[in-house]
Amino acid sequence: MKFLCLVSAAVIIVCACNVRFMRGMEELKDEKTHKVFIERLTLGVTRVLESLPGVIDVRFAEREPAEKRCLLSWEQKNVCILPEDLRDFYLTTDGFTLTWNSKLENEYVSVGCMVINSIVKLRHLGQSTVFSLPNTPTIADLDSDGETEDTENGREKPHFDSRSRIFELDPCAGNGKVCLVYNNCTEGEVAQQCDVWFLDRSLYWHYLTPSFTAYYRLMITHLGLPEWQYSFTPYGPSPQAKVTSQSCACHSFL
Repeated sequence: MKFLCLVSAAVIIVCACNVRFMRGMEELKDEKTHKVFIERLTLGVTRVLESLPGVIDVRFAEREPAEKRCLLSWEQKNVCILPEDLRDFYLTTDGFTLTWNSKLENEYVSVGCMVINSIVKLRHLGQSTVFSLPNTPTIADLDSDGETEDTENGREKPHFDSRSRIFELDPCAGNGKVCLVYNNCTEGEVAQQCDVWFLDRSLYWHYLTPSFTAYYRLMITHLGLPEWQYSFTPYGPSPQAKVTSQSCACHSFL
């Protein structure tokens, strides 16, 4: 009888150990799957940054996927169809934020910042002033009929009136705005074709990419360096931004 009790107790202990082991394996598997997911989402840039000398505090803000009803609500409200690649992005993660710092001599400096607004913050640019500064004119005051084409790409520049529907993808830390732009719009009709433009601090438009995916890869490639979007303007980043970028070891990666 005692022997049977001991056997039963041993079986219970073994089963409990097996359960704990299986749970541990599942957690390990989930952790590995999660790491692979983050690696794919960031296109491996976190690993690249962490391997560069002088780069510290690489931080990726994880977010839940956006709900489909939120995407449908956005489309109905703005009378626009989200491009398929951007829709898939939001169904994977509702926005994107990755930052990193650098150690320059004995100081820690905030350097890299990559941002894609959440679907809630993908706001129409016409709903507010272009930049949040006192006495800033509204967008309606800024549109003009001159220089309607981008001279470098032969593309029609966005308009601040009903001819274009403009949405902010990245506030660029106040140094401009990366925008999702629907051109050649007709009032009351659903807009479907869009591309990505950069609006600089002087309120000039600069064409970036034909799709969100192309812009996303461009953002990752430039590692979120200060004012990197100005590399696609005739005048380039500010001297201060250039000094900061050149002081970091990562500038040799680009």
